[in-house]
Amino acid sequence: MNHAIFTEMKQNKYQVLGVMSGTSLDGIDLALVTLSPPNPTGTNHWTYQFEHTQTIAYDNRWKRILQEAVHFSKGRLQQLNIEYTRFLAQTIQEHIPENSIQQLDAVCSHGHTILHEPDKGVTLQIGNLKELSTLLNTTVVCDFRVQDVTLGGQGAPLVPVGDRLLFSEYDSCLNLGGFANCSSEQNGKRIAYDIGPVNIVMNYYAEKLGHPYDASGAIAASGRINEALLQQLNALEFYRQPPPKSLGLEWVNQKIFPLLNISEETPENILRTFVEHIAMQLAIQFASDSHVLVTGGGAYNTFLMERLQAHTHATFQLPNTQLVEYKEALVFGLLGVLRLRDEVNCLSSVTGASHDHSSGRIYKP
Repeated sequence: MNHAIFTEMKQNKYQVLGVMSGTSLDGIDLALVTLSPPNPTGTNHWTYQFEHTQTIAYDNRWKRILQEAVHFSKGRLQQLNIEYTRFLAQTIQEHIPENSIQQLDAVCSHGHTILHEPDKGVTLQIGNLKELSTLLNTTVVCDFRVQDVTLGGQGAPLVPVGDRLLFSEYDSCLNLGGFANCSSEQNGKRIAYDIGPVNIVMNYYAEKLGHPYDASGAIAASGRINEALLQQLNALEFYRQPPPKSLGLEWVNQKIFPLLNISEETPENILRTFVEHIAMQLAIQFASDSHVLVTGGGAYNTFLMERLQAHTHATFQLPNTQLVEYKEALVFGLLGVLRLRDEVNCLSSVTGASHDHSSGRIYKP
């Protein structure tokens, strides 16, 4: 390990580009953020400011490839990794001059998850090759999950470090993306875990009806609940497992879609039933007096939020649009900065790894 890198990077302000592609396949989220560490004479926590945010939507070709890649052979995945890294570099290269970005300390990129079965020691995020740094001609911090899995952890969720350092005023932080996950402090430790699938399922059925997603939950609200299907979903073993635990597309394909397909219900009724299922599983996670920050695309699903509120007395707060949509990109920017400073950015209490650690690869051009 080259500690000279980290000494050089211990600054009082960082400008980084956080890059995130989620399982819901909305696109590539880019967040240019300024991050400042705790100051002994000022704030006692990290502070952030969004400078610019943008989502680059996937075209139909990339969306189809990323949906099917879980079934690719090892050789085809290696080729896809190269192609996606170059595509990611091109996307970022176009973004930087368009927005007059200067003095960038690093690009901090999550990549896109294709495989995630940590219990088998497997996790793969494509787009994290050294070539990304070479093509961008800038420092890149990426591939945040692999080291944690090697240390016996789930490699997920990683965002809770950001919840602790940036949003400590909330009792819990809830993210509603492809999957729902939450984090909170319990007895001095950050505890976090995946709760269940959200948009990764709901978008699929909205697309069957010609919509990219169920805006505000109107389609789901028009359907009716299949009580037998709801009971089957709620009975899935994963929901009773203690944390740490995380989910991937593989689990959804094995456990969720077969149940939904066998039901032979209409997409509207499946969406209605699934919203109720999600709301019930989410509600279990929060004490009635807790104050919860809600982010991710699912936060805009007003019907889902109404059903969630119907099952609990917790208070759910939706922040400004930028934070709702770009919190994960912001946090991966922070994870990259922590890695550059050789500071902990992965918590064993969250992932189940053997110890806290500073995770991610650093590539210099």
